[in-house]
Amino acid sequence: MVWNLSGVLSYSVVKVYNRLSTLNSVRHHHHHHHHPRLLHIAAMSDPTTNVTMHKKQTLLASSQRSSQGRSSLLGGRAPSDVVLNDFYITLMSSKVPTRPVSSTEKPPEPSSVEQAVLAALSDGNTSSKALLRRAPLVMLVGPAGSGKTTALEKVVVGWAKDQHLHGFSYVFHFQCRELHALQEDGDGTFSLEALILRRYAHLSADAVSHLLQEPEKILFVFDDLDGFGFQPSLDPSDLSLCSECGQPTSLSVLLASLIYGELLKGAAVLLASKPGADQLKVLPAGLGTATLRLLGFLKPQRKEFVGGFFAEATSGVAAMLSHMERTLACYDFCTSPRFCWTVCSAYQSQTEAGEGLPETLTQLFVNVLVSLLRPVSLKETGGYLRDLVTALGRMARHCSLEQTPAGQSPPTCTKEQMTAFGLTPFLTSSSSSVVDALLCVDGEPGSDDEVFSFHTQLVQEFLLAVSFYLDGPAWGSEGGVMELVERPAGRVAVLDLFLSGLSQDARSKAPLETLLGDFSAEQVECFTAWLQSGARQTLQGFDKGRHLYQYSLLHQSQNTQLVKDVVTPSARMGISYGGGSLRDYVGFVYTMTSLGDTLEQLNLYNTRDLTEEQAQALKPAMCMADKIMLSQSSLRPGAVPHLASALAQGRTTELDLSYCHLGDAGLRVLCTGLTHSQLTTLRLTVCKLTEACCGDLASALTSGATRLRVLDLNFNELQDQGATQLCRALSSAACKVQTLTLHTCKLTEASMEALSAALSSGQCEVRTLDLTGNAVGDAGVKHLATALQNPLCQLRSLNLFESSISADCCADLSEALSSEHCSLLELDLSVNELFQEGALELCKALSRPGCPLEKISLTRCEMTEEVFGELGALLRSGTSRLKSLSVSLNNVGDSGAKHLWEAVADPLCLLENLEVEMLELTDGCVEDLCAALRASRRLKSLDMRNNVLTDASVPQLVQVMQDSDNMLELNLRYNDFSEEAFELLDQCDKIRY
Repeated sequence: MVWNLSGVLSYSVVKVYNRLSTLNSVRHHHHHHHHPRLLHIAAMSDPTTNVTMHKKQTLLASSQRSSQGRSSLLGGRAPSDVVLNDFYITLMSSKVPTRPVSSTEKPPEPSSVEQAVLAALSDGNTSSKALLRRAPLVMLVGPAGSGKTTALEKVVVGWAKDQHLHGFSYVFHFQCRELHALQEDGDGTFSLEALILRRYAHLSADAVSHLLQEPEKILFVFDDLDGFGFQPSLDPSDLSLCSECGQPTSLSVLLASLIYGELLKGAAVLLASKPGADQLKVLPAGLGTATLRLLGFLKPQRKEFVGGFFAEATSGVAAMLSHMERTLACYDFCTSPRFCWTVCSAYQSQTEAGEGLPETLTQLFVNVLVSLLRPVSLKETGGYLRDLVTALGRMARHCSLEQTPAGQSPPTCTKEQMTAFGLTPFLTSSSSSVVDALLCVDGEPGSDDEVFSFHTQLVQEFLLAVSFYLDGPAWGSEGGVMELVERPAGRVAVLDLFLSGLSQDARSKAPLETLLGDFSAEQVECFTAWLQSGARQTLQGFDKGRHLYQYSLLHQSQNTQLVKDVVTPSARMGISYGGGSLRDYVGFVYTMTSLGDTLEQLNLYNTRDLTEEQAQALKPAMCMADKIMLSQSSLRPGAVPHLASALAQGRTTELDLSYCHLGDAGLRVLCTGLTHSQLTTLRLTVCKLTEACCGDLASALTSGATRLRVLDLNFNELQDQGATQLCRALSSAACKVQTLTLHTCKLTEASMEALSAALSSGQCEVRTLDLTGNAVGDAGVKHLATALQNPLCQLRSLNLFESSISADCCADLSEALSSEHCSLLELDLSVNELFQEGALELCKALSRPGCPLEKISLTRCEMTEEVFGELGALLRSGTSRLKSLSVSLNNVGDSGAKHLWEAVADPLCLLENLEVEMLELTDGCVEDLCAALRASRRLKSLDMRNNVLTDASVPQLVQVMQDSDNMLELNLRYNDFSEEAFELLDQCDKIRY
């Protein structure tokens, strides 16, 4: 099948055709050659009749454009045809905030552009007959091909059909290119009255004069504000604004006067322009402006469009849509209706030819160009096609070097320049259809004012890339095109992707070489060397953005061996790739899957707003990863099912979702994948979970298939009800959880009985339990102490840091620790008011021969020097198994610490780690301390932070650490040392200061 892309690649053809038609009508009007019926209409003076007839004429004009238009950005039809014949698919937009938006604020939800425009003009009540206009100026902003013209046509036709905007009696719709033609035809000045009369011949001068008396009932629509030839200044400092409707002036002044309300104050204005246009930048924020950003086709609209395009197909439509979303939706321009039409046309051609669908952007455009060139190849021989494409490449190079700023019209080329490029012979030959499909023409046909440009920047850059490999010598010995690739952002968009695809991908390269001849081996080698060296160097660094850029190039290459060559073992693959775009992740996944079927770690830390599409693209990498890090991220609801599916299908053993605010609904979905996953560690700290999710989690834990060993639920409001549900799961033989952290989950003593029962059930495998920051209370500890004495309890570590307990529970703990069945090795009772009484009770248990504890933390427990004396005694007793002791933040000073130094020096003391932070230690304790360190053969780490040691202590401490074989670290941070002391401390790398 041969298909024509003149409509795909440009809507400009329609605009030129319509503009010429308008010029003819304007010239006829200028010579007073009116149709008899129009003369009759003009004679009417009744306002109601005039309004009705104006609407009819608006519909008639739209219908004429529909029949005249040869193509459009939607379905190959003119915008009027699309709107009038119900081919229109709703375009999406979002309102641009009028103030800076913080990163924590939720972005506005997209809405249909028609609804947004109507709301901005009608105070949101689009069905009301009463109009209370909120903003006199509405701007519709979107890139070329995004559907601005069709959206405005939809609004205007809807008004003419009495569907909306009932408060406006008159809507005047102007194409800015038509205004440019009017400006060129004559002295270039018009009054507002004259402009309306020339554009709308069915209105009489009296009718126009009358309707202008009610400006609040008038809407002016200006399309293509930044279009070729007419780029009016809207800066009031450059213009003398006019206020009289009959005053002749330039079109720039006329338009600016309407916008600023100097002329016809109260009239509404609707503008359409590309983003970043200079005309928009000068508009003040206080003008009452509503700016709508056209988003084009999002996924639902693309689905509708593809379904409509292939409406007659009996099968394969869903597969084509899925393929399009997988391979091309990662590009921003996939939201363009024009681009979607191109893709569907290419798919149709490839399908009918029995060929596979393109896997990359390069392959897509290769298919487009080959389909255009193949018919010509049947008529022409020799190097004809190569000369044609090479000439187009020279034009593309010129346009790329002359690239205009974002938002302005693309570069154009004169007839003289076209001759210099070597393109003139091809404009009227057998290849003219190819040229027509790739280029658009502005100006009077055949005149000296005629200028040429590429329909889209994509076409321009693709032809530039092709010509780079065809016309090697023209680019110079240094590769030439690299200067474009490495220029600041904005000059070229995807040129580097095309270069990569054409140089490495046989599926892209071979069809073109068949038609055009071999690519320059020198140029292919030049780009390959550039790509390889850049990738190797980049991947050894830590710049996430540069990493992802290289992955996109590698993806376009479709060359697995190239990936393996450039991604060496020295590449830093463990950096966070969080916050990437969909396009980034497509390239990343291609690279990872090309390297093999395993990935040690997928680091997506701090990914903001992970979308469904991004998660779907990342799924193959998720399946490969042993560990997935998504901490400090936010996931949209649609992303979670893909994560759950990846867990169920993949090899991931550890998943970190800390601070993701997953919510109960998100966890419920995640549990569907958890059941059949390889996951052994799941971190859900600060995920906004409540007791409502605990049933789902408990069901997953007891499914019999889960392998989860570590479950982190810190800082979630599970409360007692939720904890009780989890306890029932812990009592099941199917549950394999061994480490459970419930830090600050709003638990009280009410859930401790259920927890105790679970620990004592004989089925529970929990060995580490963290209850930090919960109001466990003395009664709750009593329940836990009961479990510790049960021979079936396997608990080895219990953290009760800041758990609202007092000395009253210490007798229960002491009894438990003294039990022959207790197997607890670690106990943290820090930040609880145990006082001397409770601490001494614990010391009794610790001194008993059977006490299993090896580590105890008693930080800030209000202990006294007497307690320190007991601790020192039990450490020297030979019966204590303690290897780690923390007694920080107990104000006992040098005298209290002396007991510990004596214990450290004793050969029976087993201590390896000792923390004495903030004990008010002074230089007076250092001599005893150094003696203890010299005598000790076991102590490895000593933490003395935040005491009041001075420079006087430094020489002794440095010497003893240098002499010690067993001491590995002495932490002296935040003591009273001077800069001079730091130089001495530097001499020992085992000291931290």
